[in-house]
Amino acid sequence: MSSLFITSCGGGSSKQEANATGFSVIENQIKDKFGKEAYYTDLSITYNESIGNIVSVTVTDNPELLQMAQWNQTQDNWNQTSDVTIEIPEGTKATDFMFQLNEKINLKKLGELVEQSKAQLTKEKSIENPKLHIAAVKYPDTGEVSKAEYVVMLQPENGGTTFSFSYTLAGELTNMDY
Repeated sequence: MSSLFITSCGGGSSKQEANATGFSVIENQIKDKFGKEAYYTDLSITYNESIGNIVSVTVTDNPELLQMAQWNQTQDNWNQTSDVTIEIPEGTKATDFMFQLNEKINLKKLGELVEQSKAQLTKEKSIENPKLHIAAVKYPDTGEVSKAEYVVMLQPENGGTTFSFSYTLAGELTNMDY
């Protein structure tokens, strides 16, 4: 029975649903690629009608070197797009300005918030079947983890206006922009 579950929830990131289950699969694929201990400054999932999800990360496995790499996964193929050198204020650690995927910040929670945002948009604006435009972890340049947030951007099925939702890491809605 468990092999059926793995098969039905498996597959590449590009075809995952924008929900808790689909985003959990994407998070596992990111961890498989970069390691469970990797550090990030940016992470987003953009939905494109013709190719599916595009996963973008800025990542390092050795923060002390102040070297990161930007990677995109399109149609389930990872490609490095650039190298990034970061600068940090004197007396701080690079990890103060980065996050890891763990209990505090994770894509399952982001997927839950996409579902919640879709339901709210349907209820408040009568937009049926809104689709994901971008879901992202927004980490502040200041390194203040209390200001980190999840951002969800949705669009009507036929495109047009982008509806943005911002949430705390605990999942509390802080801003809606229609």
